[in-house]
Amino acid sequence: MEQGSAREGARPAYAPGAFPYAPGGARVPEDRLPGNRVPEQARGRQGEEEQARGEHTHSEPPAPRTVRRHSVRGQILDALRAALVDGELVPGQVYSAPALGARFGVSATPVREAMQRLAVEGAVEVVPNRGFRVTERGPRELAELAEVRALIEVPVMLGLARTVPAQRWSVLRPLAEATVAAAAVGDLAAYAESDRAFHRAVLTLSGNEQLVTIADELHRRSQWPLVAGPAARRAELLADAAEHTALLDALIAQDLTVVQALVREHFTGADG
Repeated sequence: MEQGSAREGARPAYAPGAFPYAPGGARVPEDRLPGNRVPEQARGRQGEEEQARGEHTHSEPPAPRTVRRHSVRGQILDALRAALVDGELVPGQVYSAPALGARFGVSATPVREAMQRLAVEGAVEVVPNRGFRVTERGPRELAELAEVRALIEVPVMLGLARTVPAQRWSVLRPLAEATVAAAAVGDLAAYAESDRAFHRAVLTLSGNEQLVTIADELHRRSQWPLVAGPAARRAELLADAAEHTALLDALIAQDLTVVQALVREHFTGADG
């Protein structure tokens, strides 16, 4: 998921020119694009007609540049997270914002902003005058994350198993099946997203938004790639995905003993 620059051959998330911005980051209005210019007279008549209908075009200015930049940053952030899970950004290596920006076809600014967010999440650390180093997570840190997640999620799931009716659990079946589908093809990024989506959906039934947010953050931190090879990795994903469906079956049956055993076992792995 080359020291100081993006890795050669990695798939680009965006092609240069994909974002319709003029130099400096401002978006080019559609009526200024070739073939889309509206004559002044027509614009005047359009404005008079809108005023007659009680519409005021001057009260609806174009979206501020900061909103658009945030949108681009969000897309880059998603792409970087996927690259981390896939192992395209390698733990221990340093990547510069300009190099990653060239790779994604954007300026260095949204990349730098996204990397700052990843630094807050603990995925990377800032290296002054060089860029960002991808965090190396050892077995001890992953075990600690799993322990904290178990302390939060096990009692919550046991409580939900006692109170949530079977039909509400059945609605989560497609989410569990999505983890199985991603695991079957070895898609690490898709598995990471579907895995968190399943756990979020389960915990959301508690009605505690703070708990869901904290648990999801811990879950994300535990999803960086392991050292295992592709074959072992896929086997781990398939085993974890099977635990999702088995857990759902136990929750529907209100079998508290099986629920507790499955959740604790689930957290012994790095991806659960």
